Amino acid sequence: MAKTAIAERIWISRVSNLVRFIARHYGATSACSIGVAALCVAVLSSAAVAEPKRLFCALIPHFKDEYWLSVGYGLEQEAKRENVDLLFFEAGGYRARAQQIEQLDLCVKRGVDAVLIGAVTSDHPDLITAIDDAAGSIPIFGLVNELHAGTLRGRIGVDWQDMGAVVGRYLSELHPDGSPPQTAVFITGPPMAGWTGPLEAGLRDGLTDSAVTLTGVYGADTGLRAQLALVETALEEYPNADYLIGSAPAVEAAIGLLASRPGAEGPLLVATYANHTIKRGLMNGSVLAASFDDPMRQGRMAIRQATSITSAPVGPAGPGVLLLTNGDDNLSDIRMSPAGYFPSIQ
Repeated sequence: MAKTAIAERIWISRVSNLVRFIARHYGATSACSIGVAALCVAVLSSAAVAEPKRLFCALIPHFKDEYWLSVGYGLEQEAKRENVDLLFFEAGGYRARAQQIEQLDLCVKRGVDAVLIGAVTSDHPDLITAIDDAAGSIPIFGLVNELHAGTLRGRIGVDWQDMGAVVGRYLSELHPDGSPPQTAVFITGPPMAGWTGPLEAGLRDGLTDSAVTLTGVYGADTGLRAQLALVETALEEYPNADYLIGSAPAVEAAIGLLASRPGAEGPLLVATYANHTIKRGLMNGSVLAASFDDPMRQGRMAIRQATSITSAPVGPAGPGVLLLTNGDDNLSDIRMSPAGYFPSIQ
């Protein structure tokens, strides 16, 4: 006999005993009314115990960037609260489009209740077609990265143009138009990633009325090794750059590279998003400023959105974009995934 059926029989047996006790002491009428109420409580309680867990897939571009660890931790913690089992898949990078499509297909075959996808590309026809096909049987939700698929049931993420704009406006305030000219190299993710185009557009817009000029723009996958190669190239080509504006792994690589050159002049570092290393850099002064979109909160919001599925698609939602600087007093309050956390990957 199934455990849930046994549990229900135990509840009903206890209620029957309670009704007989009430009847002996308070009379049949009271016993009936109280007994019915107790039976309702018992049935509702057994139903709650028997409620099956939902199963979601989370498709992540990669965990080579600590940023996605905080997204994953938020997903995992909220899934526990919402009685959801979560399957993590890692594509392996922004060029792993075929791998992510294969993972999406695996989730469909598993019969999961929803898929949350941090897309490796925002608009490639192959991925969009795969999402459209999958959406015919299960709800698909965008996660963090921009994704131009009309069949999404929802998306959690910020506008990455805002992520660039807050950095541009910050530098514009430090170096307004007419002040001594400043140069900056910009190191970002690969062109196919949905966030890189809006990020650069926002940055340039924010720098419009400033004395800061972007002298070089470099893009590659956001793993540390690929971003370090871009940092080395950028600083070889522009050794006198005043600023290095870059992804969290790019700034992380720059911190290590500059530390290996004691006494050498290096650019000031500004990050276009924050992870654990950027937070530490802000706190110790090695990073000047960073955009912050609260990746852990985005993970929690994504699970809540997927567990509140409606018949009609919902528009994108996400936390507000903030600018963190190394002079902020509340940097220790910025939450990231715990040290040593790494999700179990399929």
